[in-house]
Amino acid sequence: MSDNTAHGEPELVQLLAPDGELHDDPDYPLDISAEEIRGLYRDLVLVRRVDTEAVALQRQGELGLWASLLGQEAAQIGSARALRPQDTAFPSYREHGVAWARGVAPKELLGLFRGVTNGGWDPAEYGLHLYTIVIGSQTLHATGYAMGVQRDGATGEDGSAVIAYFGDGASSQGDTSEAFTFAAVNNAPVVFFCQNNQWAISEPPDRQTRVPLYRRAAGFGFPGVRIDGNDVLASLAVTRKALQQAREGQGPMLIEAFTYRMGAHTTNDDPTRYRASAELEEWKAKDPILRLRTHMQTAGIAGDDFFTEVEDEADRLGERLRAECRSLPDPDPLDIFHEVYAEPNTQIDLQRAEFADYLASFDDAGAEGGR
Repeated sequence: MSDNTAHGEPELVQLLAPDGELHDDPDYPLDISAEEIRGLYRDLVLVRRVDTEAVALQRQGELGLWASLLGQEAAQIGSARALRPQDTAFPSYREHGVAWARGVAPKELLGLFRGVTNGGWDPAEYGLHLYTIVIGSQTLHATGYAMGVQRDGATGEDGSAVIAYFGDGASSQGDTSEAFTFAAVNNAPVVFFCQNNQWAISEPPDRQTRVPLYRRAAGFGFPGVRIDGNDVLASLAVTRKALQQAREGQGPMLIEAFTYRMGAHTTNDDPTRYRASAELEEWKAKDPILRLRTHMQTAGIAGDDFFTEVEDEADRLGERLRAECRSLPDPDPLDIFHEVYAEPNTQIDLQRAEFADYLASFDDAGAEGGR
């Protein structure tokens, strides 16, 4: 851990520097193989390609909207790869890397932003709840779920833990403060993972807080830590430890991943209206993919053949996504009534029947017009 507090700067956990140099941290040891590092690199490259293709598809009119994760790949992949199969994650709407790591097919994400699905995937199957548009509300959902895990006796060394993803903007929401309170007083097995990408749409952090975000945790009675969010190894190591501590009954923890949103807030946003191009160029030098590749080349973990293979795989993925997006079927209008309740419900059945009659009336009107 590099401690810059003597210079007035918050301490930052960093294992992999922007120049690719690897550092040990006694507080967050990381036992990782060369094969696992190659796997992380592959994740980063392929997730970025999913994002790039989705932005292009939106510009071509194939998606209604897209929230880019460009620049935040390491924070998401590192933390998500720290999860065990029995763990559960609660995302916002930008966690495409988390979805990838949990096994959700990218076309499911495209379906959400194309408007052809009434939800997405089965959260129980993937350990990933559905995307949340309401800013910060998922922190409450995650805390309540973690309290349920606790009451079910599903914690322990080999038990379950929960992670909630949110951004610096959501840290200003009342829901997030309430989640911190409930998690703290109940010692809930939940990790709060805040991706501080420096811009809550157009608002910088200094318009939201007087102290670094991770220090807010102390006021609620649990620990907080800031990591280099562009360092996939730090993200993996710190999240892995935080999740294990949560499983073992040590309560919640706040991780602030200090990163940067290199793209727009969404494809409806123009970031040039509120941030300088020099700032973007500064963060490009800290690119999470470039630093990991530099380390791998220096350490002899991978050669040109491996990197070419990954790029070729990314090209195939992009081609497949373009085809899958354009072939996604529109849902049946009556599908919206499916799985509203686990058991049959009379009111839902009545509403379904009324809506079916309403839809049928258009067919009847068309038939009459043809006579």
